[in-house]
Amino acid sequence: EIQAEENLIFELTEAGLRAEPEPGMLALPPDLDSWVPDLRLAAVLSMVDVHALSGPDRVRYLKAQDRLNSTGQAQFLGAVTSIADAYDVLTEDIEDPDAGASLELRAALRWTRRAADTELSFALDLRNRLPRVFDALSAGLVDRARARILVRHTDHLPIAQARMAVDTLLDEAATLTTGQLVEAVRRVCLDIDPDSARERYQSSRKDRRVESWPDPDGTVTLAGIGLDPVDVASATDLIDRLARERRSEDPSRSIDQHRADVFSDLLNGTTTGRSGTVHLTVDLATLARLNDDAADLSGYGPVGADIARQVTAQLGDGIWNWTLTDPDSGMPLADGTTRRRPTASQVRRVRARNRTCVAPGCRMPVIDCDIDHTRTWADTGITDCKDLAPLCRHDHCIRHQNGWTYEPLPDGDYLWKSPLGTVYTTSGRDP
Repeated sequence: EIQAEENLIFELTEAGLRAEPEPGMLALPPDLDSWVPDLRLAAVLSMVDVHALSGPDRVRYLKAQDRLNSTGQAQFLGAVTSIADAYDVLTEDIEDPDAGASLELRAALRWTRRAADTELSFALDLRNRLPRVFDALSAGLVDRARARILVRHTDHLPIAQARMAVDTLLDEAATLTTGQLVEAVRRVCLDIDPDSARERYQSSRKDRRVESWPDPDGTVTLAGIGLDPVDVASATDLIDRLARERRSEDPSRSIDQHRADVFSDLLNGTTTGRSGTVHLTVDLATLARLNDDAADLSGYGPVGADIARQVTAQLGDGIWNWTLTDPDSGMPLADGTTRRRPTASQVRRVRARNRTCVAPGCRMPVIDCDIDHTRTWADTGITDCKDLAPLCRHDHCIRHQNGWTYEPLPDGDYLWKSPLGTVYTTSGRDP
């Protein structure tokens, strides 16, 4: 049997790697991206020197290894649940089988009690509560990080509603960054059970507090807990704008250092500032109380319909940017600001169309992004909205300095091409 397995691995490897696009360089099988994560895939990848691959094939190798890793994680978590199953058989002899299983994990894997309890709970939740997520992990369709997000952010829902949320998101989970997936799960949970979301929000607000604790390096961390998301968004914007003003005068300190100093000065009353800016996206039906769809608070993510209606009904002295969307298509219908000040119409339209930076994996709010020309003005001689897109300063620099290119697609997405020749599709819209 061992010899037969070795022969199989040899045949598969030879078949998969015999092509040489360049002297001394291997080529992965052209259909590798569609291979299921099994012995065949593991065999081929185990025989590959990744440094002998072309740039695009190195990316394909990386993605294939990621699928294998997900399958391995599912097998490991299955082994964890098998320990719990073994202890369940002993229920007549022991009082708490889960505690016994946790201790077994601690002893076998040299884990802390917290680590063992957390891993056991995660494994059992996947298998018993959200089996579709466990199956997707086993098939390499989602990774462990995304599986954990789906478990953690639906654990407040009854099983039937949690599975409903997962069914809504699972097919697209692999296409989203972990940050985008968290926002998508929060939004779906808000839509599935707005009453529960409202109760949890109100309960958390009752427990709001400020805590501080010493850090090992001699500094102190100060945190506000259970705060209103709109208040925090406005305060964060104020801190950021004041910090940028200070940095223009004192570039010797980083923007993060300036933000920390502004935060401390505001709390101590040594600095005063105008109100911060809030950007809220909400559909007309929600404002009219015809439904309770979640709204989007820039820099924070989904918020409940009640919060959105409170924001629009009680505009304070701050600057409130607004975007109204069609409840069916999600496309922006109108946008504006409550304070009269010069605002370029084209910039407003770009910010209404895209919520975040459109670079791969970036979630920087559009309000903090540069407006970039997808086609340079030097090439076109005109500035057209269809050629404008938001990029955060970091990704804006990478795009111009490191050979990345991108172009808008008819459906509103963006097609990016890396210097290695790989292509990625991104969207600055809500997932």
